Amino acid sequence: MRRAPAARRSCTGCVPSFATVWACSSAVCKQSTKENTIMAIIDRVKWDGSPSQLAWKYPSQELSTGTQLIVNESQAAFVVRDGVYEGPFGAGRHTLSTSNLPLLRKLVGLPFGGQSPFSAEVWFVNLASTLDVRWGTPDPIQLQDPKFGIMVPVRAFGQYGIRIDDPKLFLMSLVGTARSMDAATLAEYFRAMNTTRIKTAIAGAVGESGVSVLEISTRLDALSITLKGVLAVEMAKYGVALTEFSIESINVPETDPAVQTLKAALARRAEMNIVGFDYQQERRFDVLQTAAGNQGSAGTVLGAGMGLAMGSALGASVGQMTETIAPAAHGERLALLRDLAALREQNILTDAEFDAEKKRILA
Repeated sequence: MRRAPAARRSCTGCVPSFATVWACSSAVCKQSTKENTIMAIIDRVKWDGSPSQLAWKYPSQELSTGTQLIVNESQAAFVVRDGVYEGPFGAGRHTLSTSNLPLLRKLVGLPFGGQSPFSAEVWFVNLASTLDVRWGTPDPIQLQDPKFGIMVPVRAFGQYGIRIDDPKLFLMSLVGTARSMDAATLAEYFRAMNTTRIKTAIAGAVGESGVSVLEISTRLDALSITLKGVLAVEMAKYGVALTEFSIESINVPETDPAVQTLKAALARRAEMNIVGFDYQQERRFDVLQTAAGNQGSAGTVLGAGMGLAMGSALGASVGQMTETIAPAAHGERLALLRDLAALREQNILTDAEFDAEKKRILA
């Protein structure tokens, strides 16, 4: 007696795959699997990214020999399979095939609709320039002012522009396994390296120029050019071109005691320049004026044999000073005359010198 044919098992549990089409004889399953497979394969890959986005990976990896890869102007694309980069694909429409993807020439797969499905990543890189990347020193740079020898905290701020010059090197060295990369993330990657170079360059520029920290702002253009050359070499190692670099501000905290001392010194120097005095002349005048009001001190100085030399130097200084302050107010003239009289009484000025200076003051 012949046995009845065994009932076919339901294919409800079949997992849609290319092999399922041949393993299951159910026409319903074959049709369902075919539809699912077609839906899973991406036939068009394109990216319309924001200007700040530098690199982006297409979210699906299910492609086929026949998938249309569309690349916009100022973009480059790469197909990556098993760690091998194929490309770059420039602007235009590209049909993925074994002719432009050597990695697929040995692809073993079941033909499906005249195409061979495969899995691979598609990366897009933005080649347009990004000009608004901000930078700044996170903590003050401690510099010694070359004119006054005071340690001063300095901060610097600015911005720079970049362009991806070698997209493959950029993807391999910086992006890696991330899903995307934008300008802000790239700035974070470069922050530590840039800060070190910027601090060193600013400190060197201040020291070599001999210009006070408070006056360095007049040399920002030259310093920016120097820094651009230094930083461009470092960024090129990662496929990034530094197109622009600018220092917008080098400033100091106004409340810092060292800064206040430095500003007071600069203000005093400007005041002495206005009246035609230098620091040594001012100190000499202060000493002699104190001596004129203190008999003991004046006698000590004169007794030491220093009065004559100091007095003749003072005479020249007072002459310069009175020439500048000739049109001064009446009160200032009286003060100068009292000072001259005190110096004559101490025999620091002769009668002739006193008369000559008196005429200048009263002229």
